[in-house]
Amino acid sequence: MKKRALGPQGLTVSAEGLGCMGMSAFYGAFDDAESTATLQRALDLGVTFLDTADAYGPHTNERLVGRVLADRRDEVVLATKFGNELDHEGTRTGQVNGRPEYVRKSVDGSLQRLGLDVIDLYYQHRVDPDTPVEETFGVLGELVAEGKVRYLGISEASPDTIRRAHSTSPLTAVQTEYSLFTRDVEDDGVLAAVRELGIGFVPYSPLGRGFLSGKIRSIDDFESDDFRRSSPRFQGENFARNLEVLDRVVAIAESKGVTPSQLALAWVLAQGEDVVPIPGTRRTANLEENVAAVDIELTADELAAIEEAAPAGAAAGERYAPQGMRTLNH
Repeated sequence: MKKRALGPQGLTVSAEGLGCMGMSAFYGAFDDAESTATLQRALDLGVTFLDTADAYGPHTNERLVGRVLADRRDEVVLATKFGNELDHEGTRTGQVNGRPEYVRKSVDGSLQRLGLDVIDLYYQHRVDPDTPVEETFGVLGELVAEGKVRYLGISEASPDTIRRAHSTSPLTAVQTEYSLFTRDVEDDGVLAAVRELGIGFVPYSPLGRGFLSGKIRSIDDFESDDFRRSSPRFQGENFARNLEVLDRVVAIAESKGVTPSQLALAWVLAQGEDVVPIPGTRRTANLEENVAAVDIELTADELAAIEEAAPAGAAAGERYAPQGMRTLNH
């Protein structure tokens, strides 16, 4: 597995990571035994950059990943997140909390669930609009000094917030949704800001929440408790328009002899050596398919064809329902 550097502080990770959210939440039924096998296979293949969060489950995903880490800690760069507020019973409140006392409580809880002494990369999952980011990253800097956290990141933040956080305590990574279907960061200043500051960029949902696999053709392809059933991009006319774009991407993949997922991941990887996508899956076969994308080279002509097929802004519909959109880009 190839390696890529995130930020200037010394963190090196596998060129492709593994998002673990769907192993415990949001995408319908899951099976811990299947997920554990997939995690083990990921490490065997050199995919050693694992991404979780306290809100996934909540809590259960960190415990799942922690059980795998128990025997293979030295192989893994582990990223987790805080900020989507959980009450004392571990239930999501629907609020975002970046207050220093909440940060300290969160990191101790994650360390305990993961069975770790230190978290490699700790993200603010969403920005608290009511707490100055300087306060949040002030305490995060203290956690680095105390040895509880090695590197810091932020997710779904505006360019101004990224700059303010970075000037308080150096950021190693910014995580934001990015794929052929979600290219907002190219236009809203986020990608320009991270590159100006030398921060690594970690795209989540690089397969467009599975849509770019080409396997989703109808809302009925989702289980009843899959959150994508309420996602604007999978509704009515939006879905029909997005399928038209997808079909153009699928045609390019077929002409190259790769799967649509592999083409989509190769495109993300081709956007720069500072980009490390974290496609999520709970299935070993999907993992192996995704990993193969690391070795796919796209020519200038192929990149141009992809750009023509799926230009920035081609996707119809917002990324989230209104409540989710309100938490972005603070």
